[in-house]
Amino acid sequence: MEKKNIVIVGGGITGLSAAYYLQKFIQSKSLPYTFKLVEASERLGGKIQTIKRSGFTIEKGPDSLLERKPSAIKLVKELGLDNDIIHNATGQSYILAQNKLHPLPKGTFMGVPKDKGALLSSNLLSWKGKIRSLNELVLPKSKHVGDQSLGGYLRTRFGNETVDMQISPLLSGIHSGDIDEMSLKATYPIFYQLEQKYGSVMKGLQKTMPSTKKKNKSKKGAFFSFENGLETLIHRLAEVIDKESISIQTSVDHIEKKEDGYHILLSNGDVIKADTVIMATQHNAVPKIFSQFEFFKTLQEIPLTSSANVVLAFDEKAIRNKIDGTGFQVARNSNKYRITACTWTNKKWPTTTPKGKVLLRCYVGKPTDQEIVELSDEEITKIVISDLKQVMKLKGKPEFSIVTRWKDSRPQYTVGHLERIKEIRENITKHLPGVYLIGSSYDGSGIPDCIASGEKIAHEVVNNLA
Repeated sequence: MEKKNIVIVGGGITGLSAAYYLQKFIQSKSLPYTFKLVEASERLGGKIQTIKRSGFTIEKGPDSLLERKPSAIKLVKELGLDNDIIHNATGQSYILAQNKLHPLPKGTFMGVPKDKGALLSSNLLSWKGKIRSLNELVLPKSKHVGDQSLGGYLRTRFGNETVDMQISPLLSGIHSGDIDEMSLKATYPIFYQLEQKYGSVMKGLQKTMPSTKKKNKSKKGAFFSFENGLETLIHRLAEVIDKESISIQTSVDHIEKKEDGYHILLSNGDVIKADTVIMATQHNAVPKIFSQFEFFKTLQEIPLTSSANVVLAFDEKAIRNKIDGTGFQVARNSNKYRITACTWTNKKWPTTTPKGKVLLRCYVGKPTDQEIVELSDEEITKIVISDLKQVMKLKGKPEFSIVTRWKDSRPQYTVGHLERIKEIRENITKHLPGVYLIGSSYDGSGIPDCIASGEKIAHEVVNNLA
């Protein structure tokens, strides 16, 4: 069998997952293939970054993995990390609206009500808003063909008030985006699918989602991390992947198609040859790298948003928070606040915080307030503390604060996203066989989605090269 060379561009969780599974498949089948992963920064892991300070375990990026998505837990078990797993503490979530913390009603899925009780018990909604949402049970099926905005679809089904007060804080917050710009098909097609099958989103959720009573019986949270932080996963991947196959602080300047494959020009002046190239970078880097192919310019239509998070450590005597819960989201029409959410990390992840201390993690950077990310650490921290003081009783200054910015780092799946990606991949198949695009810019932004895409592409590459 002919020797083949594979290059992976990008050392975040997507690229590392692809490298891990490539190595596994190559070794198990004794294939004469080699691979090289190149990462531009000085570290692996991308947005996954854990630091330790004064006894605290602090996540600068994502803090957990969703267990119900099988790709992540499968990889964790293969890496022998299952004994290091910790689950989040379960507790009430809140929405900050009208200057008050309102409990997110039981019987909702991502803020979308599952039943009448979830609507009638909500103190977020007026009676007019509740009645409008109850109409969702009897509305005719949608006749819309093609993609549409997630917000527009949910507004049609549940009305503006329920979307703005209860649904948008969660769905917009998760994606750091605008619910009225997000693609229904690319983000939450489940709502449309349930409505088409059962005649109503609420009826569909009742049929397919676990009951609230069953959830209450289980004390185990739906998310998991590791005793020493989420970056444990990155460290283990770096340990098991052949070190000779990884180069950090090495960026790709240009990739050119030649008769003998692909020539990859690196920032250090070296040129490496490859039969296959896996692009596990953010989409905005791709058009420059493949500058001779115009069709990649379509990727520029995928917007990017910026965000920042602020970690605040307090002595428990300096903060009064007797509320039973793990944090709150801010209603997107609450213009009084610039924070978008706050996690009471010491409650959600108790092992992260020394006894007698409190750890808060707040977020800023909603789509209409992107300029806040450009402010200094001191200015952002001051804004966050000012907002918190309107919700919680804070005495004195935090023991320390850490601001982490993620500029232009959240790809937005806007209306038409799936069609754009399909068209680009069809052009790649035609003009650049052996080149693949994977990662959070394309097929799902969650870590489990990125792991799944890495494994899938490793299978596909090995099979296609054989």
